[in-house]
Amino acid sequence: MWRIALPIVLGVLWTGCTVNQDLMFRTDSDYAFASLSEAKHEAYTLAPNDRLQLQLFSNNGQRLMAMTAGSAEATQGANFMQQQRAQFTYRVELDGTVELPEVGAVMLAGLTLDEAERKIEEAYEAEYVDPYAMLQVVNNRVLVFPGEAGQATVITLQNQNTTVIEVLAQAGGIRQRGRSKEIKLIRQKGDGNLVYQMDLSTVEGMEAARTIVQANDIIYVESNPQVVREVLTDVSPVAQLLTTFTSLYFTYRLLVSE
Repeated sequence: MWRIALPIVLGVLWTGCTVNQDLMFRTDSDYAFASLSEAKHEAYTLAPNDRLQLQLFSNNGQRLMAMTAGSAEATQGANFMQQQRAQFTYRVELDGTVELPEVGAVMLAGLTLDEAERKIEEAYEAEYVDPYAMLQVVNNRVLVFPGEAGQATVITLQNQNTTVIEVLAQAGGIRQRGRSKEIKLIRQKGDGNLVYQMDLSTVEGMEAARTIVQANDIIYVESNPQVVREVLTDVSPVAQLLTTFTSLYFTYRLLVSE
């Protein structure tokens, strides 16, 4: 009987094993993580598929300052302009350019927001007197894997100074299976990726937790392996199969002997 049952059992275990199959982004024990100190001072640079909201003023933002000062007429005009501009967003194309009204394609990919604003102002110098640009990325998102399967969250960044700890809080915190001492921040850099490791299990980890995230960052919390639990889950159907097979075998032998 066992000559028949054993290959069946091994085959089921081999093809149906799900032990720790939900773990992602594994690294070897000697993996060289990037320096976290560099990530803290790195400004976000625009990339293809970013969506931008642009506000453009003449005379170095004179009307914007009038709105800030509280002039009723200027405030009404500025509010109207903002409502109109809020309806339009501009996409960074795959070639890195943004098609802007009146000036056409402007190369913005690879620039920080400050650099992009200065370049837009230069592009509009022929059209406006002392142009003043205000640029915002409106589709900044961070992916959070909080340490448990089925709990991944996409967080939309509301400002440019959102930290790792804020993003984790918005995602509901680290799940029960997550390991706070092993958190990876994965950031795309050119054609590759930089991986930073954080330990937030102690108060000393607050410095790392205050790292500013960037659009398209991935925060991955390592999961505690649950080998025994998952092995039992995998073995349970096999055990039931063996019990059924054994019962049928002995029933068959009993009937044959009679």
